[in-house]
Amino acid sequence: MDSILVTGNGPLSGQIPIAGAKNACLTLMPATLLSEDPLTLTNAPRLSDIRTMTALLQSLGAEVTSLQNGQVLAMSSHAINNHVADYDIVRKMRASNLVLGPMLARLGHAVVSLPGGCAIGARPMDLHIHGLEALGAEIELRDGYLHAKAPGGLKGAVVEFSFASVGATENVMMAATLAKGTTVLKNAAREPEIVDLATCLRQMGAQIEGDGTPEIIIQGVDRLHGATHPVVTDRIELGTYMLAPAIAGGEVELLGGRIDLVGAFCEKLDAAGIAVEETERGLKVARRNGRISAVDVTTEPFPGFPTDLQAQMMALLCTADGTSVLEERIFENRFMHAPELMRMGARIDVQGGTATVTGVERLKGAPVMATDLRASVSLILAALAAEGETVVSRVYHLDRGYENVERKLQAVGARIERIKD
Repeated sequence: MDSILVTGNGPLSGQIPIAGAKNACLTLMPATLLSEDPLTLTNAPRLSDIRTMTALLQSLGAEVTSLQNGQVLAMSSHAINNHVADYDIVRKMRASNLVLGPMLARLGHAVVSLPGGCAIGARPMDLHIHGLEALGAEIELRDGYLHAKAPGGLKGAVVEFSFASVGATENVMMAATLAKGTTVLKNAAREPEIVDLATCLRQMGAQIEGDGTPEIIIQGVDRLHGATHPVVTDRIELGTYMLAPAIAGGEVELLGGRIDLVGAFCEKLDAAGIAVEETERGLKVARRNGRISAVDVTTEPFPGFPTDLQAQMMALLCTADGTSVLEERIFENRFMHAPELMRMGARIDVQGGTATVTGVERLKGAPVMATDLRASVSLILAALAAEGETVVSRVYHLDRGYENVERKLQAVGARIERIKD
């Protein structure tokens, strides 16, 4: 397995282009199953997760063509010939479950394996099932597969989620576009990826309003048509690279960055002593003066602080002046990076869903191991400001969510390289 070698070497300077959002693209791709007409996505990220979703859609009979070096995905689902999403593909990635709603809506039946992905918590399918059953689906779990059918077709209903689940909101919203009548989603997720999906579905002819608020209203239509849609900027990649100059020093401009995508995150950076400035091309980030200040962080659904930036923020706070408390409220098993940061000299005490981080003057390079996608990049960020060399192993996680990490950081002066096994 590949490793990443990082040698801490001081301030960074330059520009980093931010890709299209992985989580948005993985949601938009299954939307092709809702229509016989072509759906084209531009600004697509070039990631292993995108290749996994491509393989899943192709296994169902969809045509997926990668154009312009992978940044354009041309899809067509006019000849779906399989309704089973097989375990061998679905186990690799949580977002695979998003084919369930579209297939159920258009075909009237689907068999989808329970999904995989990073081991950061249970992330059950119960909210997805609850929402689809409210629309009239009959769903049974057998041998690790969800067997779903809608013998009388899907019908609009009021669906109230007990938790503002992003995946469940996306799955039920896609299904509802072809349901008969009106569907109201209450306590719906508000993430930018939800808004991006709704925007794309409207371009395909769906009638959706209220996206970006806790109540989304969908008026079902008989069919959807094709569209071309640009994938929204990846706010998690954006936040990750905003932390690079915050940790290592210097000034970096993030091309394509938007403050509205990372508002709560920017508030914490400001409190820590990091300046974020809007430019014509994106966002410019620099540490104000000296050592950063400790801040407390609680992860929450959007527009709160993203759970997907918690590990990276912990890396920053490892060298803060004072003690920070990070509370993880989204996933119950998301501090696996803490022991690895401690190998680099960090002082972290984890008790259940709370991590207390007491800042040290300097971290030291060490061999560390990535445990999940966001944990892997948090170790790379920490290594940028550590003394000596850090080798991050098991970086196959990294390639699921970040394209060209080494090249992007090398472009702003980081000493980083990939070691082929």
